Parts: sequence; structure tokens; C-alpha cells
Amino acid sequence: MTPRHIPAAPQDPADDEPQGTVDALVQLSFLVQGVLARVAAEHDLSLVQARLLGILRDRRPGMLELARHLGLDKSSMTGLVTRAEKRGLLRREPSPDDGRAVLVGLTPLGRQLTDRCAAEMERHVAALTSSLTPAEHAGILTLSAKLLRAPGV
Repeated sequence: MTPRHIPAAPQDPADDEPQGTVDALVQLSFLVQGVLARVAAEHDLSLVQARLLGILRDRRPGMLELARHLGLDKSSMTGLVTRAEKRGLLRREPSPDDGRAVLVGLTPLGRQLTDRCAAEMERHVAALTSSLTPAEHAGILTLSAKLLRAPGV
């Protein structure tokens, strides 16, 4: 007896939807990180370098604070900063509060690149969210803020 060909059932769009909060947040994270990785690559940056520039947009942290934000050890952080410094994107400055510490800040070239990348991210994410209603946009902002304030973050 030869097997008969059984047509596949039509694909239900609901099958592609996240199954729960964890899946939804992880898939959303992958989506946004994918956009960030593409924008970074267009500017010859790694994802970690793009995150570094993003952190430096509004602050001049020390190396330890940067390492904590990026989840890197001291030697990896030093290498990352050194490579960006050689490209002229950032500079190290002595800390006015601690003679042993250095602060890391953007150079004018680093600021220009960071602003360009931020604008591109804004355009890409705006395109991703263009089908959302104003209430849904507000909901994302409210939920994101609440999750970012959660203990352990």
C-alpha cells in the first residue's frame, strides 16, 4: 500500500503568535536587537559598540559603570573603549572625583555617528510600530517604563 499525499492544513496566523509573556518579550527583544544590529553594521559597528555609543549619549560614566551596563569584564571593556577611541568616537578623561578613575565620553565625531544611528533606529522602529494606534503606543511606553523600574533590573 502506497501512502497517499495528504494536503497540509492551512497555516493559522495565530500559530505564529507568541504563546505567553516570556515568548512575546523575547521575540520583541529579538526584533529590536535585529534592527539595532543592522543599523550598527551599516556604520561598521558591532552590536556592543552601538550599545556603548547609546549609553554615552547622555552621560560620561566610568569604566566600571560601563562594564556593568554592557555586562562585560574589565579587560573586554578596556578593549572595546580602546578600539572606539582609535576610531575617534570617544575619549577617556580623568575623573574629577577620583584621580585613579577615568570617565568615558563621546567625541564630536562619536556624537555625530551616535545621532545618525539614533535617528535611523527611530525611523526603523517607527515603521515597525506604524500600525499601532495612539493608545497602543502609549501602552508600550507605560509597560516599558514599568518593566524597566522592576526590582532586579
